[in-house]
Amino acid sequence: MIEPEMEELTELERLQAQILNRIAKLELSILSPSNNSPNNDLPTITTTTTEARLSAVLVDGGVKDFSFKRVPSDYYDWSFESRRDILGAASIHHLCKSIVLVNTQAASNITDCSDRQNSKYYVVVVQYTARFSAEAVKNFLYSLNNGKIPKKRFNLRLAPEEISHKLTGYEHNGVTCVGMKTDIPVILDEAIVKLRPDFFWLGGGDIDLKLGINTSEFINFAKPFIVNCSGS
Repeated sequence: MIEPEMEELTELERLQAQILNRIAKLELSILSPSNNSPNNDLPTITTTTTEARLSAVLVDGGVKDFSFKRVPSDYYDWSFESRRDILGAASIHHLCKSIVLVNTQAASNITDCSDRQNSKYYVVVVQYTARFSAEAVKNFLYSLNNGKIPKKRFNLRLAPEEISHKLTGYEHNGVTCVGMKTDIPVILDEAIVKLRPDFFWLGGGDIDLKLGINTSEFINFAKPFIVNCSGS
């Protein structure tokens, strides 16, 4: 049985981690060249409901090295280089996205995500600069099930937006695999694991909110399958 004092200490540690994360982001924002211009006022740091909720989910999951960044509404009209710059990403290859896939050929009794090895849906995290290969995911899942399920039963396609929204709770361009409505198995492209420095960016739950996270901590948190599923 957990003593009340221990419960209070655990909650205090979580709150402390959140406060430290906010301070770190404030420091980074103040030190940012764009905010040091004489024509700019000191940055206003606001925490949205989505950011606060996902921060709590990450901290509760043991993640410490992460950051949120708001971007302009026309962000997706920008070049990868401009997106890299506003996020402070190490390279354009550190810009990633989460896409929801549906297995259109799954057996009729496979309707949800209860079986990680043979799920109806998967969330794949892949670089924007990479060419995603659904065939590679198909081959991986076939091997994962030791060939016991016919290969024809795996046909991964992009899930319709309404299905993606229903499963994740997030809109197009805001999809992230953190705090989803449904516990969908995650597949992380192997190329992201090899990135240096090991800190990448992906959707943050809102269309204009992006999440940067340490790769190793993301892996410990999301427990993804790591698959070579893209090409340059």
